[in-house]
Amino acid sequence: MYPHFFKRFFDFTLSLIAIIILSPVYIILAVLVRTKLGSPVIFTQERPGKDEKIFKMYKFRSMTSETDEEGNLLPDEARLTSFGKKLRSTSLDELPELFNILKGDMSIVGPRPLLVKYLPYYTPEERHRHGVRPGLTGLAQVEGRNFVKWEDRFKLDCQYTNTLSLLQDMKIIFKTIKKVFEKENIMESTSELTFADLDKERGTFDE
Repeated sequence: MYPHFFKRFFDFTLSLIAIIILSPVYIILAVLVRTKLGSPVIFTQERPGKDEKIFKMYKFRSMTSETDEEGNLLPDEARLTSFGKKLRSTSLDELPELFNILKGDMSIVGPRPLLVKYLPYYTPEERHRHGVRPGLTGLAQVEGRNFVKWEDRFKLDCQYTNTLSLLQDMKIIFKTIKKVFEKENIMESTSELTFADLDKERGTFDE
């Protein structure tokens, strides 16, 4: 009953409550992002969801739109400001994903949604990570976050999918809150900067 009914009920209820409570934070962050980084305030990117259905994930933008003389965007590291790094290190850039949860694209707990371009490169076993809705946080994130190797992250994602339960979700949520406040094992939030590691492990992935 929990995976098929109560999990979605809890996701909808808790995300709605969180959005209402955090509405002043959303307003403050939106103003700061607009002032320091420009518009649009919300960054959207296509990610694979449950059953590999593509959806648009929302995040506060954390990089500028600076370009070179030919009009091409500068490398990510050149556009990532100190303010953007703070947004990522505190996970505040992830807050708009609560709207994805409210819509049903995501869950509070589940495997983190990665880039669409990596879909062809999953092993048959790793594709099981898409058997549930992707999450704002997940088992891989509380077991080391970005310091866990990609192969180990995928194993943890599949482990979560195969053992999904209310008790496990509650443990992951409490561990996530603890890690955020203690800033333990926290690097920049999931972005293409960290996906370079996956490229190295599995060869060059073409766009």
